[in-house]
Amino acid sequence: MGLTLSAFVFNTSEFMPIGLLTDIAQSFAMTPAEAGVMITVYAWMVGLLSLPLMLIACRMDLRRLLLLTLALFTIGQAGAGLAASFPALLAARIAVACAHSVFWSIAAPLATRLVTREHQPFALSLVAAGSSVAMVFGLPLGRVVGLALGWRTTFFCIAAISFLTLVYLCRVFPPLPQGERFSPAQLPSLVRQPLIAGIFLLSLLYATAYFTAYSYIEPFLSTTAHFAPSLITVTLMVLGVMGFCGSFLFSHCYGRCRFGVLRAGLAGLMASLALLLPASASLPLTFLTCMVLGTISTCFNLAMQAEIIRHTTRASSPVAMAIFSGIFNVGIGSGTFLGGRASAAGLLAYVGFFGAAIAAAAAVYLCLVYIPQAKKRERDGA
Repeated sequence: MGLTLSAFVFNTSEFMPIGLLTDIAQSFAMTPAEAGVMITVYAWMVGLLSLPLMLIACRMDLRRLLLLTLALFTIGQAGAGLAASFPALLAARIAVACAHSVFWSIAAPLATRLVTREHQPFALSLVAAGSSVAMVFGLPLGRVVGLALGWRTTFFCIAAISFLTLVYLCRVFPPLPQGERFSPAQLPSLVRQPLIAGIFLLSLLYATAYFTAYSYIEPFLSTTAHFAPSLITVTLMVLGVMGFCGSFLFSHCYGRCRFGVLRAGLAGLMASLALLLPASASLPLTFLTCMVLGTISTCFNLAMQAEIIRHTTRASSPVAMAIFSGIFNVGIGSGTFLGGRASAAGLLAYVGFFGAAIAAAAAVYLCLVYIPQAKKRERDGA
């Protein structure tokens, strides 16, 4: 429950600027494309800091590390609400990015350590449920609060919720045995594993493809699909609701057909991104496309995390997840950058096509390289 709450506040914070991008830009006399740099910087800072911070913290007790991470997160959210200038807002978001870097490095390993192996997919799906709740209620409600009371109020609300989550975890989170320690000297052998390297490449391509379109979904729905502001909020909620479906599909299907889940994930991503523009002419088709996109994004993201845990030891999994989180956020930043350049060039309507092309490259690598390597490892009994 505590990790689910933590995932809720972290994901709400990460994606909240997407729903308030226009208002934040207006506060600082900027265009949405210029203000979108905030999303890019946040993501790239997570990408740069995830591994170094986790290597520094890997010898720390995980419970204490989790609590310190939430404390830094709370401070960063309050700082964002108080920011008097765009550089000050960026600085506060970088502090939050540091907390983000550590949290998503330890969230999945912590969840799986609290349960038996057969319940690990379910534990991961509960963490993802926090992310889905953030997309269903956190992001849209943050947008509603921001539109009604100003975007700063939304940041203050997240700071308050994260503080309450910190107090709750102080009381309920159990101590964990230390177990084997990871040494930085083991890092080269970890990243040289073909399957681990393959997951990192897939995460980069997947995140770049998805966020090329998703980071600018608000202006896309406004200017291309001509949605009213209230309908944009509903659409964002639809995306989040379908995250629950993605969590459900993962927890029930991954253990029985993991390669099928991976294939369907990238195929669905490619198709839904390619259909964004054609579907924008119809409200039902737009909703259907967003439903597929929301389901696929959650399911495939969980599958990649499960693949990392499958191919790493208990000691190395937090470090591997740190690299995964860093690379994933480099993909978020890259996708946001590409989407921003497309928007600035007057090609906002076509961001889905750009994302679909990148997803197609990921699908080719998955089917021709990663899955054959994984099947060979299983046959060899490694």
